[in-house]
Amino acid sequence: MRRLGAWFGALAGLLLAALILGVLVPRQPEAVATGERTHRVLLLSSAIHTDLALPAEPWILDRFGFLEEAGLPLRDPAVAYVLVGRGGRSFYVETPTWDELRPMPVLRSFGLDAAVLRIALAGAIDPETAGVRAIDLDEAGLQRLADFALSSLTQNDAGAAILLDEQPEAYGPFSRFFEARGRFNALWGCNLWTAEALRAAGLETGLWTPLPGLLALSLDVHR
Repeated sequence: MRRLGAWFGALAGLLLAALILGVLVPRQPEAVATGERTHRVLLLSSAIHTDLALPAEPWILDRFGFLEEAGLPLRDPAVAYVLVGRGGRSFYVETPTWDELRPMPVLRSFGLDAAVLRIALAGAIDPETAGVRAIDLDEAGLQRLADFALSSLTQNDAGAAILLDEQPEAYGPFSRFFEARGRFNALWGCNLWTAEALRAAGLETGLWTPLPGLLALSLDVHR
């Protein structure tokens, strides 16, 4: 029993060291902002997940025009943001609320689950709200961010995004799920995708930030 306790203690120490180094060791952005940072993106964080809210500028709406075919009112004047986040299909789609948590989606999230993107429309969001962080980008950075998000979508033979058959009502009427490229694993999951997207936009992040709080902390450390 003593040896087992020592083993678990060593494992916990290694995990803690990995988390600390994951925040402190930087990963460089793809490009450095050179223009005026006049475009505001929001980082939306829950306890375990992050989404990015892209401003509903006309060209952003044009790039996400396929959402209209998916039944979303993209051109409604009340739309202020297009929200994008990546996740595992089983956990993300089958567990819209904690009350619906089941063992199998959790186990799949630590294996190699299919990946999905959830794209949603939102109205005005107060950047001072808890769990919301404002990030100002230059135009080139916002373009690279949109490019990164769209490049994460799987496309059919016609080059169109693939809408999932299942669309959980719990996420609301202005949310849609699409097939995404690659596979999903919780240890390299949604928050690592968000960090990669932010690096594409020109921000430096930590090397490994599997939780929203770690990603936010790394942005503070490396800004």
